[in-house]
Amino acid sequence: MKRKRKWIRRVVWLAILALIGCGVYFIGLPMLQSSVTTTYDTYTATTGSISNDLSFSGSFALKHSETLTASSAATVRAIYVSEGDNVTSGDRIARLSDGETVKASIDGTVNTLDVAAGDEIAAGQQIAQIADFSTQSVSIRVDEYDIGEVSVGQACTVTATAQERTFEAEISSINYVSQSTGNVAYYTATADVEVGEGIYPGMQATITIPRDSVENVVILKMDALSFDRTNQAYVWMKDENDELTQVNVEVGMDNGSYVEIVSGLKDGDTVYVEAEEEETGSGILSLFSGLQRNQFNPERGNRGNWNRDGGNAGGNNGGNAPGMPGGGMPGGGPGGN
Repeated sequence: MKRKRKWIRRVVWLAILALIGCGVYFIGLPMLQSSVTTTYDTYTATTGSISNDLSFSGSFALKHSETLTASSAATVRAIYVSEGDNVTSGDRIARLSDGETVKASIDGTVNTLDVAAGDEIAAGQQIAQIADFSTQSVSIRVDEYDIGEVSVGQACTVTATAQERTFEAEISSINYVSQSTGNVAYYTATADVEVGEGIYPGMQATITIPRDSVENVVILKMDALSFDRTNQAYVWMKDENDELTQVNVEVGMDNGSYVEIVSGLKDGDTVYVEAEEEETGSGILSLFSGLQRNQFNPERGNRGNWNRDGGNAGGNNGGNAPGMPGGGMPGGGPGGN
């Protein structure tokens, strides 16, 4: 009888254990499990141009102007010009009662005419202003990283921002006494430029100093690149089996946003960059997998930091293959091509 009871107890315990096992398998295990869905941004290689020009902002200013005044108190006997007239050096502007004839000493335009015939004027009173609007200057601030790239006599272009008109010019002077802002020193460079009608002092301008450039080459967004431990640049592409595979590329000039692809890609090729990992499920396994993904993984690729020669304040500097450690799948990045 006792043996029979023991046997019944064993059967009951086995049944309970079986029920617990089934519950864990069909209910608990799915709760413990988690899955990860990975999405990718795509970038397309295109044919384009890359320039490493230095670009600075400034404004137009008069280079030559004069204010004509009376040398003594007198009466204005005659006025020979009107506002807006073009004059040359030596042209008469006004005649005063004391016998003085006021003349222009520069070529330019009568910008303001401040008296009329018959006016009584005091010594030193302004009679007219002559301004040369055809030759103006643009001053720019160049920081300590770029000042070595700028020199007197250097060719540049000056673009009037509002009018979108561009003029050829050259750097005429550099003030090497710095004006510091925070921890960065700035220097003043000035370009003289012959401008056309409609360009006036105070208008905003951009000075562009040309440097290296390449045209009609394959270019790619820099966000799409990764680098392994040997500084080899690579991208991820899909093979004939629709599987992602690593493809090494040779890079050339970059402008901070796009990089020249010397070899490894052609116009129209699509590359992939891991954008997001979305996890579904909850429980211990999800927690463990999350902790594991947050740990440093030496096999993950690195993107976004380029080791380029020279500074990049005020302009974008070029470089060859940049150095970055790391390898494996690239990290996240913004979409677009």
